[in-house]
Amino acid sequence: MPALSFEVIDAPRHLCAAPLLELQVRVVNATPEPIHSVTLRCQVKLETRRRRYEVAEQERMRDLFGEPERWSKTLHSMLWTLTSAVVGPFVDCTTVKIPVACTFDFNAAAAKYFHGLEGGEVPLTLLFSGTIFYEGADGALQVAQIPWECEAGWQFPVRVWHEMMDHYYPNTAWLCLQREVADRLHLYRIQHGLTAGNRP
Repeated sequence: MPALSFEVIDAPRHLCAAPLLELQVRVVNATPEPIHSVTLRCQVKLETRRRRYEVAEQERMRDLFGEPERWSKTLHSMLWTLTSAVVGPFVDCTTVKIPVACTFDFNAAAAKYFHGLEGGEVPLTLLFSGTIFYEGADGALQVAQIPWECEAGWQFPVRVWHEMMDHYYPNTAWLCLQREVADRLHLYRIQHGLTAGNRP
């Protein structure tokens, strides 16, 4: 039965309609069975305990974790996203791109967390699960599950997130408003000709 292991090797920013990172993951099979495909599920977690925070960063994190003196109880790993990918045929090893959709909406804890960081890296843990379709010794198609203990760690550069948000939302921040206020602002823009291409 295949024995897969995973290693993150890069996280380039993918240019598309919305902010998206692609975690490039090397998949290695330690056994000789040819792999037909893998339906891969991935949980990406932010290991917030495993980095240091500057004083200014601690101030910005109070909304998420409270006062720094309480962080021994409140600071914990955070779910960034759940994502999936399909791995094509391979024998020994291959590389798959794991899509990670990003947002600048501060209602999302991960966006608020990254925005509060000035630099450095955030330790990530990727937890893998899914189904392996492979060729058995008799040539027949076999099916196996990826064990729950399969995971990979990576140091994610904070600058990658900031550069991506600067690209998609230059000199912009999101503001959450009551619907009535948002409707009045929208009406005001229309009445005064303040469309996207005609701003003062």
